[in-house]
Amino acid sequence: PSPILFLLLTFTTALSLRRRDEGEAWLSCRSPGKPTLYGSLTRRGLSTEGVPDIAASEGFVVGEVTKKSILISCPHENVSTKFMAPYTTFCRIHQKSITCLDISSGGGLGVSTSTDGTMKIWQAANGEIRRLLEGHVYDVNCCRFFPSGLVVLSGGMDAQLKIWSAEDASCVVTFKGHKGGILDTAIVDRGRNVLSCSRDGTAHLWDCGKSACLGVIADCGSPVNGIAVGTADNSLNLGTPEKAPSEREVGTEGKILLLAREDKKLQGVGLQSRQPVFLFVGSDAFNCCTFLSSTYILAGTQDGNIYQLDVRNTNTPIQVIHRSGAPVLSLLPYRDGFIASQGN
Repeated sequence: PSPILFLLLTFTTALSLRRRDEGEAWLSCRSPGKPTLYGSLTRRGLSTEGVPDIAASEGFVVGEVTKKSILISCPHENVSTKFMAPYTTFCRIHQKSITCLDISSGGGLGVSTSTDGTMKIWQAANGEIRRLLEGHVYDVNCCRFFPSGLVVLSGGMDAQLKIWSAEDASCVVTFKGHKGGILDTAIVDRGRNVLSCSRDGTAHLWDCGKSACLGVIADCGSPVNGIAVGTADNSLNLGTPEKAPSEREVGTEGKILLLAREDKKLQGVGLQSRQPVFLFVGSDAFNCCTFLSSTYILAGTQDGNIYQLDVRNTNTPIQVIHRSGAPVLSLLPYRDGFIASQGN
């Protein structure tokens, strides 16, 4: 596993407060199985172009510095990290930690849930709150936009799945059937069918038009923390349905459902067939999963591992990435790679 550099107190504030002549940030470089190296950065002023003049303590080297980023390296561990200041910050949408968020397909709206007990829709450009979505009992765990960007899907600890209008905040549909809190959702194609997973160990397929459950896709006997649906590689055998699928199922053929399970297992299930495709055992509880392509998938665990697998042969991971021991909480494909968030 590669070492990782942490900037414990970022220069975000100092970069925005240009008049401040001095500032200090603490550094640490942590490599698995080795003592953590500590150091500091000191800001000594600004250049004529407005770029901070920054010096590092012994053991660390300052590379390229811009108004929005600092490149720091630790030669002893042969590692470097670029620390980026946020493009913009929205401080008034929620009062406590944000647990889930999504951006509409057009990029205009955001939706987010928080431990402050609220779910809100806001302008992605400026953070202005547009709608408050009220109706769940207890915490809302997950939220996402439908492809249209006009409708929101949410799941809560009340075991209810809800569909909302982003235009007037009305709850259009409520699905009931889970016996435990809903932990994640997925949308099939354009959204005539949606999926949910729960602490009750099951994943359900729902018909939005009829407000009905089309079936239990999997019953794992252990909480399912995350799901993802994607088009399977043509060479993959997804199994055959035991009975003809409902005419209300739209877009389930040729799809595989990933299940990130609490019992350290990552499972693949044929969405239309309901048949198991693979079962991979990891190092700890799986929190999240996603598709990189029809062939390659990612899944993150509670102990900080990110597994890349080939769905055609999951016996051995393509790679296991371990940047820190903090839980991997979410994964998102991005360009030729991916973005991961961790609980540190």
